[in-house]
Amino acid sequence: MHTEYHKWFSPRLQRDMELLIFGHTGAPVLVFPTSYARFYEWKDFQMIDTLADKIEDGYLQFYCIDSCSTESWYNTWAHPNGRMKRHNQWESYVMHEVYPLMRHKNPNTFTILTGTSFGAFLAVLFALKHPWYANKVVAMSGGYSTKSFFDGYYDEDVYFNSPLDFVPNLHDHHELERLRQIDYKLITSTWDIPTCYHTTLELSTKLWDKGIWNQCDVWQDAEHDWPAWRRMVRVYL
Repeated sequence: MHTEYHKWFSPRLQRDMELLIFGHTGAPVLVFPTSYARFYEWKDFQMIDTLADKIEDGYLQFYCIDSCSTESWYNTWAHPNGRMKRHNQWESYVMHEVYPLMRHKNPNTFTILTGTSFGAFLAVLFALKHPWYANKVVAMSGGYSTKSFFDGYYDEDVYFNSPLDFVPNLHDHHELERLRQIDYKLITSTWDIPTCYHTTLELSTKLWDKGIWNQCDVWQDAEHDWPAWRRMVRVYL
């Protein structure tokens, strides 16, 4: 399998950022890591091995990136507003540094965003805020409530990073039309973490309320863990 490692100093984040690429061609898949995890997570937990045939046959090419969640969402000593601004800087890094690399490496512009658990949240949030950067989203066992992160603090930056809050207030026709062109796969399970289960269903309903098509699947026998996600990823990617 063709594999590449990249590292560069990000001017937007003012630190080194790393990523792995798996595959030589096909639809580019941008992988968002779980809480505290790194860019090699999908390799370590056999997600890449699970999809090896689709990668080697040229259907999919994976870009596994780092997040800055330990400096933003999980940086509990910092002020919530600063944490959200750090997250927004990371989104800018993805758009203006990772995407140009993807476009340079791969002429296929049908871009898939994916992740599990907190990575699913990051993927969905990115697609909802920046819909021109996504064509499909595969979100497995995501949780979409952000209330537990900020101890009651709330401002505009928190609001625009809380999909359950801002989706009902989307009104721009041009933006909504673009959001309606994205193929959303929201997957949870009756065995999932209760917050993930309930907020996945809630997000699906709020998307439908805005005329945004989404496929919300509830598995009956899948725990919030990698063995289940390896089964899911074969179905949706």
